[in-house]
Amino acid sequence: MHIPDIIIAIDGYSSTGKSSFAKIVANEFSFLYLDSGALYRCVTLFAIENGFIDEECHIDVPGLAAALEELDIHFGEGGAYIGERCIENEIRSLAVANKVSPIATVAEVREYVDRKLREFGKNKRIVMDGRDIGTTVFPDAELKIFMTADPMIRAQRRAAEMEATGSKADLQDVLKNLQERDYIDSHREVSPLTQAADAIVLDNSHMTMNDQLEWLKGIISERFGC
Repeated sequence: MHIPDIIIAIDGYSSTGKSSFAKIVANEFSFLYLDSGALYRCVTLFAIENGFIDEECHIDVPGLAAALEELDIHFGEGGAYIGERCIENEIRSLAVANKVSPIATVAEVREYVDRKLREFGKNKRIVMDGRDIGTTVFPDAELKIFMTADPMIRAQRRAAEMEATGSKADLQDVLKNLQERDYIDSHREVSPLTQAADAIVLDNSHMTMNDQLEWLKGIISERFGC
């Protein structure tokens, strides 16, 4: 299936499988995949390790904002890097998950991530997932998907992902974390999580990844005549 040179923006709640879906879509259509969530997690890990956020989630905004000017985040073999250090497993930890939403409310952080994403996405034929891709980063994207799923199913998926990387995961703790993140993401002042007016909703609570891909192919065929 050949599709035109477009941007596919995938937004939605955490642990709905946005990143996994976006990677499969990118592979299926030979698009470049960009992971905005990983960028926020990288900044969060950086903030934790450098004392810009404490256990109560109080953030040293001026200090973090200044440090972002020199922060080198990029993607390579094995996932996300800060400088030459691969941090892919570390950014998937619960410690980072517990602090990523507060960090993402910082205007300077969102500006940094948006700037990075726009640099990565100058050329079309990209698929990107996050929480404000279709509303803020690429509001003119030709195809926007908003993903959702039952909260308990999302928690089970997240716990399985954590255990696969060697992290301990209590299901109720994970569910509580997801609910807190949903609230923070939806109520932050800067670029809150909202469904774009022209986004198509995908509830994948009871769908396999192949089901989702076939669903998307149908949408693309209908919209672009492929």
